Amino acid sequence: MMWFVVLLSCFGVSNGRTPLNHAVYNEKLNERVVGGSDAQPNSWKWQVSLQFDSSSQQEYYHICGGTIIGSSHVLTAAHCILSYDARHYRVVTGEHNLYKYDGSEQFSFVDNILIHPGWTGDLGNGNDIALLKLVAPIYDNGFVRLADLPYAGEVLPNDFTCYITGWGLLATGGSVPDILQEAPIHVVEHKVCSTHDWWGSLAKKTMICAGGDGKTAGCQGDSGGPLNCFTDGAWRVHGVVSYGPGGNCNTIRKPTVFTRVSSFTDWIYSVILS
Repeated sequence: MMWFVVLLSCFGVSNGRTPLNHAVYNEKLNERVVGGSDAQPNSWKWQVSLQFDSSSQQEYYHICGGTIIGSSHVLTAAHCILSYDARHYRVVTGEHNLYKYDGSEQFSFVDNILIHPGWTGDLGNGNDIALLKLVAPIYDNGFVRLADLPYAGEVLPNDFTCYITGWGLLATGGSVPDILQEAPIHVVEHKVCSTHDWWGSLAKKTMICAGGDGKTAGCQGDSGGPLNCFTDGAWRVHGVVSYGPGGNCNTIRKPTVFTRVSSFTDWIYSVILS
């Protein structure tokens, strides 16, 4: 079985490059979508940067992506939770350039972390999904919006084109982007992705595979971010970036694997409405 890796940005000591929004990044470890290009400013208004402060010194750095799904709730991956102490996190909405303050950003602190009860810490078992409840609601400043979600149980067809977005690796050992990246990525249906020369038994029906073509993939730093797909007349977040191949994010027949949002809509709404 091929080794796989979470698409989480690792973290380390600050290299001294501090952006105007006071988030601290490690240039070698926090990089971008493989095969992507710069997104237009605020074109994916539900995208967030989940940031972590390991030192409790208000020195935040990007670790994962996320999605605004309620005025006080953000969707991300369970494996992005490095600490159960909510005080270590903040969410930046309206973000585009991580190293520049444009006036579109909102900085929100986290009040509570809600991880799916089926999450065991093993990516191959699935349920890699979590919700963050914010201390104060996000307000509509013209640069943010709530994501639309798919219908419960909805399954995308093979080769359907979606977009992956994030501030993850451009390539293994690649460079750091300032700007949010976007890339078209094609769905690989479960009956293909679950065959032995693809992801085999690691690909569950509660997941979506996309990519595996040697051109486009998620990578470290993209974890928790959205898989954006235009269905039923609207852009909807169908997936949450979960894992990919170790060693080289962009590997033939080892597509990026997303948690399938349509498998968890009942849980999502039960948390938001509770």
